[in-house]
Order: sequence, then C-alpha cells, then structure tokens
Amino acid sequence: MSPRRPGDVDPAARSRSRRRALQAVYAWQLSRTPVERLIEEFAHEQDMAVADQAYFEDLVRGVMAHWRELDEGLAKFIDRGIDQVDPIERGVLRIAAYELLHRMDVPYRVVLNEAIETTKRFGADHGHSYVNGVLDRAAAEWRAVEFGAAREPK
Repeated sequence: MSPRRPGDVDPAARSRSRRRALQAVYAWQLSRTPVERLIEEFAHEQDMAVADQAYFEDLVRGVMAHWRELDEGLAKFIDRGIDQVDPIERGVLRIAAYELLHRMDVPYRVVLNEAIETTKRFGADHGHSYVNGVLDRAAAEWRAVEFGAAREPK
C-alpha cells in the first residue's frame, strides 16, 4: 500500500466523519443547538482524532445551512412528511442529500453505501431499506448523468 499524499481521501476517516455528523445532526434536530457549539462539542470526542474533521464540519454546517432545501428536495421521494420520518433516518437522509447535491466530488454510490451502512448501525431494523429506496430515486434525478453511466451495460 502506498502512503497517502496530501489531498488524498481516507475512506475510513470519512466514514467516521459521517457517523459523527449523524450524531451531531440528530442532536441538532432535537435541540436546535447552534452549529458552532455542536462542532465544538464533537471536536473533543475520542474518535474525532481519526476522523476527517474538515469533512465532519462541512457535513454538519452544510445540513444545518441547507436543511429546508434538502427537505424540499427529499419530499418527492418520501412517502410521508419529513417530520414523520424516524429521526435517525431523517438525519441520514439529510446528510446524504447534502452530499448528493453539494459534494459532487463524492460518487453517488459512495453516498448511498455510506448512508445505508450508517442506518444499519444506528437506525431501526429495516430503516436501511427505506433510506436506500429514497436515495436511489434521489440519485437517479439529482445525479442523472452519473447514475445513468453507472447503470449502462459495459
């Protein structure tokens, strides 16, 4: 394995960042704690030393800055009001929607896989199936070119 160069993405660190971002977004959904206070609180957590701190902050700030836009975008892909979606699944959907719409550097398949795995870890028993269905439809629309290219036979 070759050493990482500056600018290389560490997938494991990004995964940890997404899990911590979910915990921060979940806390925000319940308390509406200001973003800077949440980031400060989570910055001192033990596993943040092995997470991608900048990515964590981008996810948390991005979701909190764009939550209305994200919820409106997700509305056509969900079968109920966003407030009726389980809070863990809602947080995962918001984070993934932010990545799909605002982080074009992250392949949609990575976004979906990470969302599914995070939901399996923290969500309800079959929550990952719901998240997968919602995000698959969202990716087909929001990342149509990338989505279509991935579906074409080789």
